[in-house]
Amino acid sequence: MDRLNEYLFASRKDYEKNELQESSVDSNPFKQFEFWFEEVKNSPIEEPYAFTLATCNKQGKPSARILLLRKMTEIDGFVFYTNYLSRKGNEIAENPYGAMLFYWHELERQVRVEGKIQKIDKKTSDEYFSSRPRLSQISAIISPQSKKIPNREFLENAVKEWENKTELQRPEFWGGYQLIPNYFEFWQGRKSRLHDRIVYELVENKWIINRLAP
Repeated sequence: MDRLNEYLFASRKDYEKNELQESSVDSNPFKQFEFWFEEVKNSPIEEPYAFTLATCNKQGKPSARILLLRKMTEIDGFVFYTNYLSRKGNEIAENPYGAMLFYWHELERQVRVEGKIQKIDKKTSDEYFSSRPRLSQISAIISPQSKKIPNREFLENAVKEWENKTELQRPEFWGGYQLIPNYFEFWQGRKSRLHDRIVYELVENKWIINRLAP
C-alpha cells in the first residue's frame, strides 16, 4: 500500500490540448453539448455516451454509477433506461434530482449536467425495449437489480427459463428516465491546473453563462 500511496502522491499530468472561452461557446448549452459530442464521436474514445449518474436518497446519502445516454434533446432532456426498483430508481422516487458527469479523458474534457429526473412515457420505453438485443431484454426481465442474490447461477438459470419464450414484453419495473437540466458545466483541462470552467444556469427560462474559478 505504501507504493500505491507514493504513486498517488507523486502523479501529475498537465492538460494542454485545448481551451474554452466564453466567446467561443454556443448560447444554448444543448447545442454546445452536441458540438462537443460530435468531436468525441470522431475521437478514439469508446462509448462516449457513458456517464456517471449521482443520486441521493431522502436522507441526502449519495450514490453514483455508470450508465449510457440514449437520447438528448431540448424537450426530452437527457434520457437513460434502467430498473425502476433498483437503488437508483428508489432514490429518484425519494429525491427526484440528479447530476450527470461525462468524462472524456482523451480530449481532457468533462461535462456536468444537473436537474430534475422523471419517468418518460410508457410508449417510448416500450419502443426502446423492443429495440434491444434479445438477451439484453431477458436480462432486464430476470434481474432484480440492486437486490442480493445467492450466486451467479441464480441469474443463469433464470435466463434459461426465458430463452425459449417467443415474445418478450417490457416489464413494468423497467423503463426510461429523463433528466431535465437547469445547470450545465463545460470543463476543459488547461496547463498548471488553470482549467476553463464555463457554466450555464437556467434563470427565468433563460440560460445565463458564467466562468468559474478552477
